[in-house]
Amino acid sequence: MSDWNEKIIVEFRANGGQVGGQFAGAPLLLLHTVGAKSGQPRVNPVMYQKVDGGYAVFASKGGAPTNPDWYHNLLAHPQVQAEIGTGKVELVARVAAGDERERIWSAQKAAYPGFADYERNTSRQIPVVVLEPAP
Repeated sequence: MSDWNEKIIVEFRANGGQVGGQFAGAPLLLLHTVGAKSGQPRVNPVMYQKVDGGYAVFASKGGAPTNPDWYHNLLAHPQVQAEIGTGKVELVARVAAGDERERIWSAQKAAYPGFADYERNTSRQIPVVVLEPAP
């Protein structure tokens, strides 16, 4: 895990899910996945949007040409956990498509214009992932 992520994770846990810096005031969760190849547990801080029945997260990777590792992890192992505030929830990940993806993605870009910048910086379609409560 990068030092940058580790610092955010430590700050998140020390402050009940709140962090400063570029994520100050933004909805942030800690996404727990299982490595697609390694099978090892992974934790990544990601911004989220509340949606009907769960949360949406965005595989933007800052507009890089490839998807983030956590996206590949949840495709391989869709059973995930998320730390939100001081709680932890069990979730199942699925990739949004069509109108659902467009609605969620448009709302995210409107609320956080940096996501529109990420979209302009890459030729790939940035995946929108919906995290829903595990049965």
